[in-house]
Amino acid sequence: MTIAVETASACALVQAMRDGSLTPEKVVGHFIGVCERRRDIAAWREFAPTLARRAAGKLRSVSAPGLLHGIPVGIKDIMLTHDMPTRYGSLLYDYGVTGDDAYCVEQLRTAGAVILGKTVTTEFAYFAPGPTRNPHNLEHTPGGSSSGSAAAVAAGMVPIALGSQTAGSLIRPASYCGVFALKPGFGVIPTHGVKEMSPSLDTLGWLSRHAEDLELVRCALTNIEFQGLPAVTGARIGICRTHEWSHLNAGGRAAFERAVSLLGDAGLECVEWTMPDRYRDLVVAQQTIQAFEASRAYAAEWSMDQTLISPQFRELIKTGLSISSGEYRTALHLAGDARAEINDRLGSLDALLTPSAPGEAPSGLTATGDPVCSRIWTLLGHPNVNVPGLTGPNGLPIGVQLVGPFGGERSLVALADHIHPLLCAGNSYA
Repeated sequence: MTIAVETASACALVQAMRDGSLTPEKVVGHFIGVCERRRDIAAWREFAPTLARRAAGKLRSVSAPGLLHGIPVGIKDIMLTHDMPTRYGSLLYDYGVTGDDAYCVEQLRTAGAVILGKTVTTEFAYFAPGPTRNPHNLEHTPGGSSSGSAAAVAAGMVPIALGSQTAGSLIRPASYCGVFALKPGFGVIPTHGVKEMSPSLDTLGWLSRHAEDLELVRCALTNIEFQGLPAVTGARIGICRTHEWSHLNAGGRAAFERAVSLLGDAGLECVEWTMPDRYRDLVVAQQTIQAFEASRAYAAEWSMDQTLISPQFRELIKTGLSISSGEYRTALHLAGDARAEINDRLGSLDALLTPSAPGEAPSGLTATGDPVCSRIWTLLGHPNVNVPGLTGPNGLPIGVQLVGPFGGERSLVALADHIHPLLCAGNSYA
């Protein structure tokens, strides 16, 4: 069976390597070649082709191939790797930190994945950008903080890359770069070995060009059997514009309304779903928790040379230090109340549909865009998927976000896989 490596899913590549029509060396060699040709995107902080080729060669003798056998992956540079330095996107750690593999990295290796390198992150996974460019237009941001991971997947450098989200660091760059991303429910994947910012919010996730690969990675990271995606025979979707609708630009609003129309025309049941007014301040609560916890998590860095810390991150720490314990507890209580109520309301739906980002990726490389569309859902801890397929008036990708109930990752990814071709086929800007 002949397979086009550049467009195949990780699932298809694994099957081809298992049946002998492809080898890990050939697959890894292909993606190394793409990385070397697309250096203009600057997706990698640490690119390790020699290590990757060596790892691929060792897989030839494996008698029981794992779920990710021979699949090249990128690792966000806030996750420890025993054979590559970790720098957290910070000048404070430019020398590179070494240590045992993060839990997620160890799980990927055990499943047969081949690490191509460490992808660029914004400084400490916050707002100060790295050098990465959007593959769809090099003069536009790829988003952040999982900048390099999103760009590497979108450019075909790797089928899969790990990222993380504390506000909107997976869903936003996935939307800007036109790829799938899964932020699973809070706590589903242990964050051991990942640089902490906010223990109440930090969530590990991953990006891919194929929805089924999101499920493949979830199974590899959680040690469960991969059974593919279930069929979607009908779905009831809540249309949720949230209290942050005014932050969307004209292109973002038009894309979202187009998505709603396309899903309705395809026979999916779309019902209006309104966030209660008592939860109008959830974005503020998320910002409060993130700043308060970051100022404690980065106490050691704050005592170092502050001239090596960006103005954006210094402002975050200063804000966090000014927040009282009472304000912090109030934010946690609001989040807890909303989490329970909204999860209960999700019981009558298959998912919520809500914007992933305010619009297309903004022009310029000095900022990474606004995470406002994801702050609420990160705070509540529900699983989210960015679904690509739409474009805006400038021809750049715009995604939509599916939000599901706790424990509903597999069904949510299946729904994303179901609606993706509907969005692509009806995209009036494409």
